[in-house]
Amino acid sequence: MPGWSSETVVWLATGFGLAANPIGGEVVVFLGALPLAYTLGKRTACTRIAAVLALVAAALPLCHVASPTFEVEDSRQIIADEVLTFPVAITTAPALARQPGILLGTYLGSRVLDGVKPPPARQAESLPGGVGIVADDLISNLYAAVLLSGAARLRARYRR
Repeated sequence: MPGWSSETVVWLATGFGLAANPIGGEVVVFLGALPLAYTLGKRTACTRIAAVLALVAAALPLCHVASPTFEVEDSRQIIADEVLTFPVAITTAPALARQPGILLGTYLGSRVLDGVKPPPARQAESLPGGVGIVADDLISNLYAAVLLSGAARLRARYRR
């Protein structure tokens, strides 16, 4: 990130430094990801897709520059990947994701999928630097998007 100090990038990638505390990191992910996804859910499909691409593009250098600061490459303190890739999960069913309960369920599903790391998320995690850090979350959120889309289809089918 040209012109930015590595300290600034680490500060951003760690949720303004709040992710140094494990509970603080999850709270920042929750408070950052949900409003961001909810807001994007109100936008047109083109705007939503452009925003998601921009967020993922921003996550890559943030995570890449921050990762050497920590003992492990994908440190739990780096949360930019979780926050900035979660909106991917709502791209397929934005109207449904605007409902707080469903948005929360999608978020929880995303977090579970990130922990489980279904294929190829686990393999993507081994990619170098920011790509590996972001790719596993991106893939997990793509899985969450498929599940949300499936739920939307089931809901529409049985609401008739």
